[in-house]
Amino acid sequence: MVRRHPLPPQWLFSDERLTVGVVGLAAMLPPGSGIVLRHDSLGPGARWRLLRRLMRVARTRGLTVLLAGTPEIARRWGADGVHLRQHDARRAAQAIRLGLVMTMPVHDAQEARRARRANADGAFISPLNATRSHPGGASLGSAAWLRLARLSGMQSIALGGMTAERARQHKRQTSGINPGWAAIDAWEKAATKRRMRQKRNAVPT
Repeated sequence: MVRRHPLPPQWLFSDERLTVGVVGLAAMLPPGSGIVLRHDSLGPGARWRLLRRLMRVARTRGLTVLLAGTPEIARRWGADGVHLRQHDARRAAQAIRLGLVMTMPVHDAQEARRARRANADGAFISPLNATRSHPGGASLGSAAWLRLARLSGMQSIALGGMTAERARQHKRQTSGINPGWAAIDAWEKAATKRRMRQKRNAVPT
């Protein structure tokens, strides 16, 4: 399989639960990170405006921004690529024609094979660990995650209860694969801690 676009090693998945806000978090991400913008409940106009604000931050920090949705909209709105959900896998050829970075979610073997056939650049394989996004749901664990990564045959990104420390541990456990990682809560917690430090430092003594 041809890997058309190298992917960032770490990612932020946007979520409407975030209190800091995806644009604020983008400004705090390490340069060269990636962002998947979801926010599906927003109307088209509001979602477009959010993406445009995000892209301005991304351009100054060297971030890659993928829009969850269709290749046509991702291209028209100026995103770097598309996060193509499994039910839209038939649109993969369009994403490739448009030259977009393309990722897909993978939760099981059937979805891993579909992502491979779609020639996606990367697969977000989840949930590696228990996650607040799916309370009570079963997690894959390292062995099952690795099987899906090998089955997908592409750059694989671990999602689900991830932190920087868990990412380092996961990397040691996945021999032969150099996995990326993605998170929601971990980035928000880091941003909250950073803001608390800044407030403490700003208090006159």
